[in-house]
Amino acid sequence: MRDDISIRTDRRTDAPPDPDDLLWRQFDEATGPEAFARTWLTLQCRMIPGVTSGVLVLKGPEPGRFVPAALWPDGRRARPHLGQVAERALQQRRAVIVPVPQPQSETEPTAPPRVRYDVALPLEAEGELQGVVAVDVPARTDREAEAIVRHLKWGVAWLEISRLRRDTSRAAVVRDRLQTVLDLVAAGFGHERFRASATAFVTAVATRLGAERVTLGFGHGGHARVVAVSHSAKFSGNSNLVRAVEQAMDEAMDQRAVVVWPQPVDWRPQVARAHAELSRQHGAGGAVCTASLVEGGRVLGALTVERPADQPFDAVTLELIEVLAALAGPILERGRRDDRWLGAKIADSARDLVRRVVGPSHLKLKIALAMAAIAVVLLATVRGDFRVASAATLEPVIRQALTAPFAGYVAQAPARAGDIVGQGALMATLDDRELRLNRLKWLSQQEQLVRQYHQAMANRNWAAVVILTAQIDQAKSEVSLIDYQLAHTRLTAPFRGIIVTGDLSQSLAAPVERGQVLFELAPLDAYRVVLQVNERDVTYVKVGQGGRLLLTGSPSEPMAFVVEKVTPVSTAKEGHNFFRVEAKLDRQIERLRPGMEGVGKVEIDRRLYAWIWTRQVIDWLRLQLWKWLP
Repeated sequence: MRDDISIRTDRRTDAPPDPDDLLWRQFDEATGPEAFARTWLTLQCRMIPGVTSGVLVLKGPEPGRFVPAALWPDGRRARPHLGQVAERALQQRRAVIVPVPQPQSETEPTAPPRVRYDVALPLEAEGELQGVVAVDVPARTDREAEAIVRHLKWGVAWLEISRLRRDTSRAAVVRDRLQTVLDLVAAGFGHERFRASATAFVTAVATRLGAERVTLGFGHGGHARVVAVSHSAKFSGNSNLVRAVEQAMDEAMDQRAVVVWPQPVDWRPQVARAHAELSRQHGAGGAVCTASLVEGGRVLGALTVERPADQPFDAVTLELIEVLAALAGPILERGRRDDRWLGAKIADSARDLVRRVVGPSHLKLKIALAMAAIAVVLLATVRGDFRVASAATLEPVIRQALTAPFAGYVAQAPARAGDIVGQGALMATLDDRELRLNRLKWLSQQEQLVRQYHQAMANRNWAAVVILTAQIDQAKSEVSLIDYQLAHTRLTAPFRGIIVTGDLSQSLAAPVERGQVLFELAPLDAYRVVLQVNERDVTYVKVGQGGRLLLTGSPSEPMAFVVEKVTPVSTAKEGHNFFRVEAKLDRQIERLRPGMEGVGKVEIDRRLYAWIWTRQVIDWLRLQLWKWLP
C-alpha cells in the first residue's frame, strides 16, 4: 500500500482533482473484485513509465481455468502477444521477459533497432497460482526489464494484503454468525421439557433478529403443527393466526427451501401465496420468512420469522435464518422425540419401520425383512425331526471281575489296565511257595497218621482206629485244598477282552486278601450306550426309539442305536437332574473302548421347526408363570 501523501494547504479548492488521487481513492474504496482488479492494474501501468498495454488474469470459478479480470487501457482488447507471455508465466510459474523487436522507422533508417519487452509475473498465494499480470513496456537493457519485474512484485504484495484483509473480514463475519447461531441454539438448553426449550429458543431468535413473532412447528400427519411461539407460554392451536402460520410452514416445507415475503429483487422464483396472506391479515404488511428444518433429506418442520414492514429481510439475515434452521432443526427434533410418552415412541418407531419397508430406498432392509418373513413361514409350516440330545458314554455290557482266590502275595503281573488280552492269557501270578510247604507238611502228617492207623488196626484198638481215620480224612482234605489253591495261583483271562481296571505292576510282592478284586475285564464286542437325559426331555424318550451317537474320538462316523431301558432313578449334576437311559448299538466296532464319550440324539418324531426351537423357552416361561401367578 502506498505511503500517506501530504496535501498542500495552499491548494485552491476549485482546482481539478488529481487523477492519481482519484485512482488511489478508488483503490482504497473498491468493494468488488472487478473494481479492485481494474484500479490495481491502472495504478501499476501508470506507475511504470512507457507501458502501452496490460492485462490481469485471475483464477476463474471453474478449477484450473483463468480468465481476464482487467485490461489497460480500458476498452482496448488485449494484445495476443501479452496472452502468450501470460500463458508461459502460468506454465513455468516464474517471471517471463520476452523481447519484442519493433519495425525500423522510415524517417530514421540509420537509427539502432528498437526493442520492447513483454513482462509477465505469476501471482501465487499459499503455494497456489491465483493469476498472472502481463505488461508491454519499452526498455533499453535487460536490467531495466528486471527492474520492472521487481516493481510488479511490489504491486503483487498489495494484492496479497488486500486478499488477506478480505479473508480476515470474511472469517470475522462467519465467526460472528456462527457465534450467534450457537448462542441461539444454546438458549433452548437447560429445560427438562421440550416445550419450554422450544419457547426459549424462539424467544431468543425473536430478540436477536428484532422480530415481532417467531414460530416453530414440526410435521405431523403431512402438515405442520405449531409447537412454540415466541414470548408466549400458551397459545390456541385453533386460532386463525396459528392456522395461517401453519399454512405458511406447509408452503415452505413443500418447497424444501427458505420462503420470504416480500421477495427481494434478485430472489429465486417461489410460491409465497400463504406468506403473502399471513403478512396481509396478521402482520399489517410486514415481512415474513420461513425456513424448512431438514435432516438427512427428510423435512422435520419449519421456523417462521415475522418482522415489521419497515425491516425487510436482507441477504445476511436470510442466510443466518437458513443456517439456524439447519443446525437447530435436528437438535430440537431429538428433544421432541425424547419428550414423548412411551406409546408414542413405539408407534413412531413402527411408522418409521413401515416407511422404510414400503418406501423406495433401504433395499438391504427390505431383503432382510423378506428373508425373515420367509424364514418365519417356513418355521411355522415345515416339519422336521425332533430329537432329544444328551451326553453319552460307552459302557461294556458285562464287567468280569478277577479276584484273589486266597490270601497271598503278588509274584508276577504282566498285564494291566488298557491291555487287550486273549482268552487264557496270563494276567497275574500269586506266590505259591508257602502253599507248597504246607502241602508237604500235610502229606507228611498224612503218612504218619496212616502208619498209626495200621498199628491201631494191628492192636485192635478200635477207638484209635476211628480217631485216626478222621484225622487222615482231614489231612487229605487239607492237601486237596492246597492243590486247588496251587491250581489257581495263575490268573488268566476267561475271554478275549480289554482290562478295564487293575494294575499290579507297581505292587509286586504286595499282599492281597482273599476275594480282593485284582482286575476287571470287559469284552470287545459288547457295549451299550448310556445317555444322561435331562429331566425336561425324559418324558419324550420311550423304549424302542432309535437314535444316533457321535463319539468325540470318531466325529465323522455316526452310529445308530435303539433305546432299551429308561431308568427311573435320577442323578444331580451341575444344578440339573439327569435320568439314565440305556441303548444298544446296532453294530459293534473294533476300535470302540469303554468310557468313550460323545453326544447321542434320540429320534422322537416329526414336529414343526418353530416348536422344536422354541419349546424350551416356552416351557421355561410356563414354569415361571406358574411359579409367580397366584
